[in-house]
Amino acid sequence: MEDKNNITAFNTETLALVSRIIKRYPPGRQKSALLPVLHIAQSENNGWLSSEIMDYVATLLDLQPIEVYEVASFYSMFNLQPVGNCVIEVCQTGPCWLNGAEEIVAHYEARLGIKVGETTADGKFTLKTVECLAACGNGPVLQVGTEYHEHLTIQKADELLDKWQAENKISHTNPYL
Repeated sequence: MEDKNNITAFNTETLALVSRIIKRYPPGRQKSALLPVLHIAQSENNGWLSSEIMDYVATLLDLQPIEVYEVASFYSMFNLQPVGNCVIEVCQTGPCWLNGAEEIVAHYEARLGIKVGETTADGKFTLKTVECLAACGNGPVLQVGTEYHEHLTIQKADELLDKWQAENKISHTNPYL
């Protein structure tokens, strides 16, 4: 996202992509493009959606800002505050919790020195709990970006965290580019 005089705007390449996405839908149905455009906006803004960015998306799609806010605040895949480079989302739905997700979360909290919903001081990691990641038979499950990790144990969780730290993982890249 570019910020010039408090005006948030996509660059030319991103605007062309958004235009192609909007054209997939019949005239008057541009709201159907909201989810992919929010994904793009979030990735262009270091993994989160500010109210200014959501207002900009509303303008692009000829929607009322509240329509964008409702969608962005409903889905856990959208972040309404700044996040770390690597967002770790652990499923908290019953099957995962019964199979040890609570222990995985507690372990990450201790290891990272943060609580759920917080970001490490160095800005590298944000820890979230989310509703069903649709892998109930393989829990506990976590997601980082578009990667799913199933059948977690404390050992597997540590191996993943070590890997992400070593590669300076960035999980909020544009899934449409």
